[in-house]
Amino acid sequence: MLVTITISPELLYRWVMNAMALLIVTAFIGGVKTAGLISLLLAAIVLGLVNAWVRPIILLLTLPLNIATLGVFTFVVNGLMLLLTSGLVPGFEVAGFWTAIWSAFWLTVVSAFLSLVVKQR
Repeated sequence: MLVTITISPELLYRWVMNAMALLIVTAFIGGVKTAGLISLLLAAIVLGLVNAWVRPIILLLTLPLNIATLGVFTFVVNGLMLLLTSGLVPGFEVAGFWTAIWSAFWLTVVSAFLSLVVKQR
């Protein structure tokens, strides 16, 4: 039985944008390291999957804290997703908790900037 996997252009676009943002963050944040292009691309895929499946559950569980901090706690959740990704992807390392939060903040900023600069079709 042959299994085919189709990747939509939008999904490919998001993956490339996340990989570019991750590359920029690893270049400027000292505590985030990648072993090479393959681990960077794999980290972008895993981070996308973690953000799609795990992050919504964590955000729901921490909703009262997120409301109390006016959404600032979201950066902590994003940092935890980055730490989880570093634990799952060999060759992708985040030095620690505060590095993860700082990197998640800059990853958000860089991703937003790249999305503005590179428009979707």
